[in-house]
Amino acid sequence: MKNKYIYIICFLFVMGSCKKDFLEKPPLDELSDETFWTSENNARTAAFGFYSTYFIGYANGFSPSPYYDGHYDKALSDDFAAVTPVEYIKQIPASGGGWSFSHTSSKPASIRRANQFIEKVEEIEIGDKMSEEAKAHWIGVGRFFRAYEYCLLVQRFGDVPWFDKVLSEKDTELLYKPRDSRSFVMDKVLEDFKFAVENVRLDGGKDKLTVNKDVVLAFMSRMFLFEGTWQKYHENDEKKAKSYLEEAKWAANELISSGRYSLGNYREVFTSTDLSNNPEIILYRQYAAGILTHCVMSYNNKEPQKNAANKNLIDAYLASDGLPIGISSQYKGDKGIQNVMENRDGRIKETFVSSKLMLPGETSADAVTGFSTHKFKNEALANDPTGANALNITDGPVIRYGEVLMNYAEAAVELATVGGSAFTNVDLDKSINVLRDRPGVDLPHLQVAGNLPVVDGIGSYEDPSRDGTVSPIIWEIRRERRVELVYEGFRYDDLRRWKKLEYTDTEANPDINKGAWINKDEHSNLASDVVLDKDPAKKQGYITPAWAGSSRRVFNDSRLYLYPLPLDQIVLYREHGVELKQNPGWN
Repeated sequence: MKNKYIYIICFLFVMGSCKKDFLEKPPLDELSDETFWTSENNARTAAFGFYSTYFIGYANGFSPSPYYDGHYDKALSDDFAAVTPVEYIKQIPASGGGWSFSHTSSKPASIRRANQFIEKVEEIEIGDKMSEEAKAHWIGVGRFFRAYEYCLLVQRFGDVPWFDKVLSEKDTELLYKPRDSRSFVMDKVLEDFKFAVENVRLDGGKDKLTVNKDVVLAFMSRMFLFEGTWQKYHENDEKKAKSYLEEAKWAANELISSGRYSLGNYREVFTSTDLSNNPEIILYRQYAAGILTHCVMSYNNKEPQKNAANKNLIDAYLASDGLPIGISSQYKGDKGIQNVMENRDGRIKETFVSSKLMLPGETSADAVTGFSTHKFKNEALANDPTGANALNITDGPVIRYGEVLMNYAEAAVELATVGGSAFTNVDLDKSINVLRDRPGVDLPHLQVAGNLPVVDGIGSYEDPSRDGTVSPIIWEIRRERRVELVYEGFRYDDLRRWKKLEYTDTEANPDINKGAWINKDEHSNLASDVVLDKDPAKKQGYITPAWAGSSRRVFNDSRLYLYPLPLDQIVLYREHGVELKQNPGWN
């Protein structure tokens, strides 16, 4: 672990060093471009500089993580309820906002740094310290990181300028060129991914801690699922959607067909102190006491959950017969936590405390809705110093096989709507039904008939809670994705790519502002500010955290699907004679 930090420090120094005059002999006792870029080992050292930016895992210290921590901005979704709901972006930032192509002290990886890495590896001479195969591998790693960063930029801003070489301050015409189209950039990203898949080694170094071919394939399935559905639902470009969805499905299928991964206990993926041998993990971040720690577990252990699961999310879990709760005879209702949890998809108990409601006033580690998550809580460490504050040592998943199975299923079902091959039970058996066979889940298999989901042994059905604009089978795949990947940082971006941010509207969708049903007379220590059904005087009903009219969140602004460009960049471009177009609606 200590070596990893040495690598990062070394990388930051070397990549930031200035080129010396070509007539000057580089000092033998100093690092420089000339003395550093000479071997495969040094290329490996430099590559570690990208990891802390992209492979966040559970982050470090009190830094926000993509995973549940109660404060992350992706609490803006239909999964969470809060006294003060997370709001939409309101203003154009003066600077920053994620629009950056060069590195900073807070973000050591960037497009420029990836291009530097690629060019420097290309310059290393073939010999004892670098073979042709090794050079292709490390160039592939560099192109993977460039592709990764461009995916994040495109998902955030849409059109962005494409740079595939290092520019100097004198290259003003290129530095301030107009934005390239989203499709152009993503086609270039696809080229980078394909090169990486063909050249990055299967054995990339330390098992499950470094980039290898499987890591590239897994992220390829994620990124092109996003882009394929974006092209379908936002751009109305079925041809481009089909192209990208085929790539997502292919990449996921490569991993499925490899047989290198399988599923074990659901919760152990998120609570283990050693993920090195977990069969589901493709890449993870390692933590150790006194070296690198985080705070994600603490929010599931010692801290109040100010953003907590709402009724809409809890209702998304199927009954044990594989049917939605609105039509299942197995569902016991929502009057009491035992009824809520009985006869349900096994993942509900792996994700939420099932023995009692964690109500404000009755426990210090309460949940504002009563529904408390323990998905990230290692019970053996709950009373240990490492179970509190920012001292958590559970390993952080970066990408896992369960997500890849979901990526495959969704890419396959969406492909059938844009001219691709039909979505079949074969597709389900290699994806959704593998998830349902996971130990502790044990749901009946899902099948498909036309556009209808079918429960093995029962027949076809339609979920009464379904959005009528979404086909029944696509709705079911999306519901399964929500449950499988809950609190892993996907839901907000999923709603964005599906063009469904209206689901986050607390007025149009009141169940996202509801928690557990309770009878106040049964809870003598209940906090006085707990309100039921927006009525402070009511004794029985659903907890409504945001009950005041001033707390409502209304979605009525389509511009929110893309982020605004910062004002300083628009001014800077204009000073160089180029009009940098702001995203629609943000002018």
